[in-house]
Amino acid sequence: MTKIKTGHSSIQGEKIMKNVNMNPDAKLSFLERFAYGIGDYAGNLVYSAISAFLLVYYTNVIGASAAAAASIIAISKFLDGISDLAMGYIVDHTHSKWGKARPWIARLCIPLAVCTVLMFSVPSAFAGKVQIAYMFLTYNLVSTIFYTGINVPYATMQGLMTMNQYERGLLGNFRNLLATAGTMTINTVVLKMTGFFGGGDAYTQKGWTMTFVVLMIVFIVLNMFMFFVCQERVHEESVEGSENQVSFIKGLAGLFKNKYWLLMVISLFAMYFMMSCFFGSAVYFTMYNMGNDGYYAMVSNLLSITQIVTLFITPFLMKKISKRYLFMAGMAVATVGFVLSGLTTSYSLICLSSVIKGIGFGCGGATMFGCLQDAITYGEWYNGYGTAGMGNAASSFCMKVGSGVGTAALGWILAAGGFDAQLKVQSASALSSISIAFAWVPVITCVICVICMAFFNVDKYYAKVVEDLSQGKHRGE
Repeated sequence: MTKIKTGHSSIQGEKIMKNVNMNPDAKLSFLERFAYGIGDYAGNLVYSAISAFLLVYYTNVIGASAAAAASIIAISKFLDGISDLAMGYIVDHTHSKWGKARPWIARLCIPLAVCTVLMFSVPSAFAGKVQIAYMFLTYNLVSTIFYTGINVPYATMQGLMTMNQYERGLLGNFRNLLATAGTMTINTVVLKMTGFFGGGDAYTQKGWTMTFVVLMIVFIVLNMFMFFVCQERVHEESVEGSENQVSFIKGLAGLFKNKYWLLMVISLFAMYFMMSCFFGSAVYFTMYNMGNDGYYAMVSNLLSITQIVTLFITPFLMKKISKRYLFMAGMAVATVGFVLSGLTTSYSLICLSSVIKGIGFGCGGATMFGCLQDAITYGEWYNGYGTAGMGNAASSFCMKVGSGVGTAALGWILAAGGFDAQLKVQSASALSSISIAFAWVPVITCVICVICMAFFNVDKYYAKVVEDLSQGKHRGE
């Protein structure tokens, strides 16, 4: 059982929870909110690069088939999901002077950076099975091991920095604001940098290797900045002479008893499936359907800029309406943008659709992780034990599987449509397949999110949840 106290610790049952220099309603500094968001900016230097450019790198730089590349990513994502659960268990059982989550960010940021460079540096001498084996190995070192080792602790930190519902919403806001900026950075600079380092050709191996060397140096610096600025104020400690460990099976079972957590992971799966399929297809859509890959930066950045502007407004909106309804509204607006992009290839209308999508993503992105942390806190109250690491890890499992399946679906859709990277002009079926991935698949996933959030009414319980937990109580006591 967990008991929250301010300024000192209190023993209650199996666990104690200690709040240092913070009560459940404490406010965080702007610098700490910003530093937490910087963590996702850094993370998106890896994640967005994989989502937007890995398949393009595989098909257009090293000449791998779209279907083979997609299959590698899909298979790997299931392995990645399993590693998320393992990492969640590790985080829940980590005890150090830096907390449960922060030390893993410091330990693993350099190995992740090195392996990301290697992932975008497939040796030209490698071909056939050797090439596929290298792709599989480096992708899994990045995604399955090291990105998981950082991302799961990072997500868990949001719940360990504060119990305040509004502050969690703000942390989610900063996280998505800076994540969007990271995505925007990748969309803007990658092809420019590969062209610069490649002597004017954006699709040379030298250009891609040097680009990611530079980006990963920035990645390491930003992660260490977050490590030193952010603090874990809520600590779980062992009570002398008692057993405080929640088993892996018990923790997992508790998650599946929590309907609000289940609704959130379905939403997050759909969101990340959509983002991988959509962002991964954007380069193809501008290059082939619109006839100019130079449009890509503007189309993508308009979405990102609009999302950033919207994220500045969402803190005020969260005071007026709940995170739940803001998430629903955002996904409904995004649906309109995707429908528009599926009906035209006009540059001006596609730009307009990007603006509409940006508004929707801003509203949804600002609230989805805050909603997740509320659901995890509800689960602690409902089950009588906390599994913050497992809850975030299992959520990350669904997000990564969604992301991987989304990227794989893009590859399979392209292959089914007869896409051929060697052709400058694609067939009608190939163009249709690109449009399906760019517009119509996202429409379906956005609708799924709206439906899930229609049943996410955790707000009506949350005040009691926090009050009971502060007194060491849980449901039924």
